Amino acid sequence: MKILIYIVCFGWTFFGLAQNSDHQLWTELLTNHVSKTGNVDYEAFIKDSLKLKNYISYLKLNAPSEGNTKEEQLAFWINAYNALTIDLILRNYPLESIKDLKDPWDQRLWKFKDKWLNLNDIEHDILRKMNEPRIHFAIVCASKSCPKLKNKAFVAEDLDTQLTEATKAFLADESKNEISENELKLSKIFRWFKKDFEQNGSLIDFLNRYSDIVISDKAKKSFKDYNWALND
Repeated sequence: MKILIYIVCFGWTFFGLAQNSDHQLWTELLTNHVSKTGNVDYEAFIKDSLKLKNYISYLKLNAPSEGNTKEEQLAFWINAYNALTIDLILRNYPLESIKDLKDPWDQRLWKFKDKWLNLNDIEHDILRKMNEPRIHFAIVCASKSCPKLKNKAFVAEDLDTQLTEATKAFLADESKNEISENELKLSKIFRWFKKDFEQNGSLIDFLNRYSDIVISDKAKKSFKDYNWALND
């Protein structure tokens, strides 16, 4: 009888989630366990592990197809990347850095329909191929030098605004980027993914779209050390 009750209760929980395609449960988890500055309370996430597992189960069964809009696909896979990164950390918690793990981005731990995926698959084979460079300020690899994890899910209907806000916030964060008219000390994200930011002009053209400071085309560029310490 206890087993039957558990199955019914779990089924009800999952059924309720399956009806909610706007990532509301993910927003609830983020609101409760991520600060406004992007710090993640991993111990609190552990206590809410059933909700996280339910959300990931929903993701695995509801991956978008070509029939979905680009905005729906982007929002889904951004949220998936962030949720699975937290899941990866929780599987190995406590730890000081994601890089303490062996091949963290290559671990195929999650089966989406009939295909096992890892974080690299989602970032490089799905998200980057959608030609939206602002994804780099939305996906978060659990490290202090990454963009801050928003405490709200990305959703298709507000995606452009959310990506713009995330990009502007990242550029304005002096711990990540130091920007002036004639000198740039940039996150290594701009070096690692240089081609992504040069699809419609130069890197400086991209920066000028989202920076409050007008940057000279001749500005001197350097890249800051990347801090891989856990974003807790």
